[in-house]
Amino acid sequence: MKYLCLGYFNPEKMDASPKAEIETVLSECQPHLKELYKSGQVIIDVGVDLEVKCLKRMNGKVEVTERPFDKTNEMIGSVFIIEALDIKEAIRVASLHPTTQLDAAEQFNWRIEIRPIHYFEKRE
Repeated sequence: MKYLCLGYFNPEKMDASPKAEIETVLSECQPHLKELYKSGQVIIDVGVDLEVKCLKRMNGKVEVTERPFDKTNEMIGSVFIIEALDIKEAIRVASLHPTTQLDAAEQFNWRIEIRPIHYFEKRE
């Protein structure tokens, strides 16, 4: 089965930190990402930009907003898909991600959400 993993962070907390500190934390991510990839269960891994546009149909028209949720201070920074036998294995694999490995994860409110994928179609 395939699982969608969404990595969240708090941009306000990261923006409030010195650039050198953020660069150090991000460099500490690389060894953990290598371990995640070495599992052989990562299908795709992408980092996403902070720019967000949300489309929602309202009153017969499509409205575009800047953020999906006005009441949250979290944003998605990472998206990856893994293949695992069950949710327990998906949790084990996703826990290799830097979001759960680095101490700085607590400081920046990093977390991963794991969702089973009902279908997966790769288009060429």
